[in-house]
Amino acid sequence: MTKHKNENQTENNDKPEEELVDKIVEENVVENSSDEEVTPLTIAEKEINDLRDKLLRAVAETENVRRRSEKEKADAANYAVTSFARDMLSIGDNLHRALEALPEDENLPENVKNLIEGVKMTDRELHNIFERHGINKINPHGEPFDHHHHQAMFETETNDHPHGTVMQVMQVGYKIKDRLLRPAMVGVAKGGPEKPTEGIDTKA
Repeated sequence: MTKHKNENQTENNDKPEEELVDKIVEENVVENSSDEEVTPLTIAEKEINDLRDKLLRAVAETENVRRRSEKEKADAANYAVTSFARDMLSIGDNLHRALEALPEDENLPENVKNLIEGVKMTDRELHNIFERHGINKINPHGEPFDHHHHQAMFETETNDHPHGTVMQVMQVGYKIKDRLLRPAMVGVAKGGPEKPTEGIDTKA
């Protein structure tokens, strides 16, 4: 056995270097016959797939950045006046209180009537400006209480109104576009009959 092995080594030593290299390559091919054959084409395909994946990821990230930029731009256009609008609400509140306190006597002097009409016109114009800028009043009297837009200041025991109904609005609220600018401050009915749910037969 040892003699045969030595003879093979002697034969390998006598072969040219190129033949030995070819023999090693053939042996590796036989050993890795179950693996995918590595060729320049398969290498190129792998690189193409990697580049395609990177390209798709880059395109997706660019699209996400574009959408975020558009949303930020739209938000800036829609809500840039939020702080200013919130400060203006107190002016509207004061005008409303002034209108409630003004007398409605027809025998008032003409200059007082003109003053009252001027305050009313100012209040109407202020709310027209609010509406032009997407600022809308929330006056939920008689509506079900909504914690997203209303702030409950007190509850009143009653049997005349459904439970959870807004019975009194102490201060109206406002929204700017689809965002809450200020919740309406309300009083809510408590203990009254439950309001029937639409679409459900309560007689069954």
